[in-house]
Amino acid sequence: MRRIILNTISSVTGFAVLYLAAIMPNLRKKPDIGLLLGYDYAHRGLHNNKAGVPENSLTAFDKAAAAGYGIELDVQLTKDKIPVVFHDSTLDRVCGVAGRLADHTYEELAAFRLYGTGELIPRLDQVLELVAGRVPLIVEMKIELADTGVCEAADEILRKYEGVYCIESFNPIGLLWYRKNNPAVVRGQLSKDFFRHGEKEENTLVHRALKNLLFNFLTKPDFIAYDYKGAKCLSRRICRYLYKNLSVAYTIKSQQQLDKYSKDFDLFIFEQFEPQVGKAMD
Repeated sequence: MRRIILNTISSVTGFAVLYLAAIMPNLRKKPDIGLLLGYDYAHRGLHNNKAGVPENSLTAFDKAAAAGYGIELDVQLTKDKIPVVFHDSTLDRVCGVAGRLADHTYEELAAFRLYGTGELIPRLDQVLELVAGRVPLIVEMKIELADTGVCEAADEILRKYEGVYCIESFNPIGLLWYRKNNPAVVRGQLSKDFFRHGEKEENTLVHRALKNLLFNFLTKPDFIAYDYKGAKCLSRRICRYLYKNLSVAYTIKSQQQLDKYSKDFDLFIFEQFEPQVGKAMD
């Protein structure tokens, strides 16, 4: 019996050590995150799709910057490898046309409009020129499978940008690319409970590992951006409270939600309302 107990304790201890090692974020040679702090971040800009200010549009980004909010935006590549700011892989929801964005050249995409307005799908360089360092940016890399082309193309443009920005992605391969090729950039692992809404295509071992941040030992993220509904996720909580890793919540949709989760996260990505303060008071 004594041997069984000792073996059990040894096994549990070994599992705990491996688990803590697997979810360990970046603890050394950390880039400066200070300039990202003190802001609430407007999800896809300060947009209102029903009121003529489309998500991920130049107008939405300008409104966010003018109001003193940081900006979260999405980047993916066109068929001719131009980094553009657009969230969905398909065009139907936002542009009202069938097909995938990646199957069109930038010139072809210029024929489409965002939510029936006069707004075009903007290029990344256009967004950077517009924001011009007024507020910090959270740039989400939309990566399919193992194709890091968007990281390479976007990084070439972002290296010339003089404003404050960081990158994030659901795909850990993108974080690996940045860890190897541009480690000075603050990088964040996006995650959520992929099974909350029963998405069958996301019910895989990889998604279960992502939910629990088990790729952190490879990617060494500087922050974790997690769906606020998953605030109680053990791995996320260990990263924040044990490893002191920056914790970002998305997507907060009311002041009530913001107040409720204010002690669970450090930064907040919001939409559908305006927080009481854009840039937090010191």
